[in-house]
Amino acid sequence: MNFSPITPDLFIGTTPASKDYNTLRELGIRLVINMRVERMPHRDAHPTPMERLWLPTFDTPLIPIPIKPLIRGTKAALETIQNGGKVFTHCAYGAHRGVVMGACILIAQGMQPVAAMELIKSKRPQADPGAFHIRPRILKFAEVWNA
Repeated sequence: MNFSPITPDLFIGTTPASKDYNTLRELGIRLVINMRVERMPHRDAHPTPMERLWLPTFDTPLIPIPIKPLIRGTKAALETIQNGGKVFTHCAYGAHRGVVMGACILIAQGMQPVAAMELIKSKRPQADPGAFHIRPRILKFAEVWNA
């Protein structure tokens, strides 16, 4: 598993395997948001499994990431953070869909969209929030969230 801490409460990375949940748990992560349509979340075998939210989305310019699941994930993340937990968002490579979800969480916490994208890029070099099909979804989320 490959991940990057973005803020003390937010991590972005690649898909965790079942064995990786213990590492996430040690970091204080209480919610894992999976943005992959092609893979359901792996099972957490711990006696008290970590909360997992599956928001299946595509990483393609042909099918924009819908705003509704971004709002759902953001609300779940804010609740987790407000209750003292941390959040891990992921997709296949930790470059697009997990980055969008992470940016949405930062925006909901009061950060400006461009600042959120810049912060993520500075903490996770492989992230590509500026991709031509990703950036517009982040900006659209900010418009809807702040309306």
